[in-house]
Amino acid sequence: MKYKLEEYLKEAAEKDEFSGVVLIKHGERELYEGAFGYANRTWKIPPNRETKFRIASLSKIFTAVAIGQLIDAKKLALTDSIVEVLALEDTTISRTVTIAQLLTHTSGIGDYFDEMNASDDDWVALWKEKPIYRMRKPEDYFEMFKNQPAVSPPGGKFQYCGAGYVLLGMVIEKLKGCDYREVIREDIFERIGLRNTLFLDNEEVLEGVADGYEPEEDADGKILGWKKNIYTMTPVPAADGGATSTIDDLIQFYRALRKGELMSKKMTKQFMMPHVIDQDSDGHRGYEWKYGFANWFLLKEKAIVRMGHTGEEFGVSARYYYYPKEEIEVVLLGNQGFCMGKIGWKIHDMILGVEK
Repeated sequence: MKYKLEEYLKEAAEKDEFSGVVLIKHGERELYEGAFGYANRTWKIPPNRETKFRIASLSKIFTAVAIGQLIDAKKLALTDSIVEVLALEDTTISRTVTIAQLLTHTSGIGDYFDEMNASDDDWVALWKEKPIYRMRKPEDYFEMFKNQPAVSPPGGKFQYCGAGYVLLGMVIEKLKGCDYREVIREDIFERIGLRNTLFLDNEEVLEGVADGYEPEEDADGKILGWKKNIYTMTPVPAADGGATSTIDDLIQFYRALRKGELMSKKMTKQFMMPHVIDQDSDGHRGYEWKYGFANWFLLKEKAIVRMGHTGEEFGVSARYYYYPKEEIEVVLLGNQGFCMGKIGWKIHDMILGVEK
């Protein structure tokens, strides 16, 4: 597997199809580790194992765990109404929307951006009237969706929704009495010793952080040059994504999560199981697709084949996958938008011996 994957990744990197780092582990044994492309294209600086990458929606799991900790502390319940918890007024959000529904993307609330169905151009257009650099607090996002019409009844179906996690971030701030990012730093990162997982302001200069890039292409798809993602990414991470991390820190985090080092045994069990059908993906590649708490599950004949999450932004592409039967972990962090999906499936097929 190692040499075949190395050859595949080198060829993909030479074609500018991806840039980033790859780590595959079985327990303490590394099955593969590699770095490709450039962390900084201006100076042609390659990434390495310590390079920090923005991880987009992969960091939704931090929000979910903080909510789990509040439930453990009996300050919150999965069945609580979000409208009542936050004392929301002047909103179209139904009083029957629960914390559990927000965690599993089944709330049915309107999003501030429908990332599963909208285009890249729609994202750019979204920030013409409200500049993206002004988005710094959960309330900034809330103003954009508080009166959006519902897309489905609460609990009706899975509909990926960043706004739901923004609301969960607001819950964390209200019940903890301080900034969302400070809560996550103290109750998660510091608790398990994550030294390279951070909430960075894009204006900060920090050693070892990869820049994000998008290719400029001609009509035939030939890459003519590169643009940084400075005008298309949010200025600071939010509760629905945007943290910065490394391949080793993500392994450390997910292992601590599975071992019950962050929440009670009961709550940890909730995080390790699927809860709802992702009806739009269900059946893809022959799998049953389900979603849990910031966690996608692939099942075959009711057995979990893989769990984990993805993260995609302009100039960002991230994956964390865990294969419970094989006890294999895969971390893919890229600084080129939408570049890790194909690689993730290539590794998936190699692990399961179904090379395509």
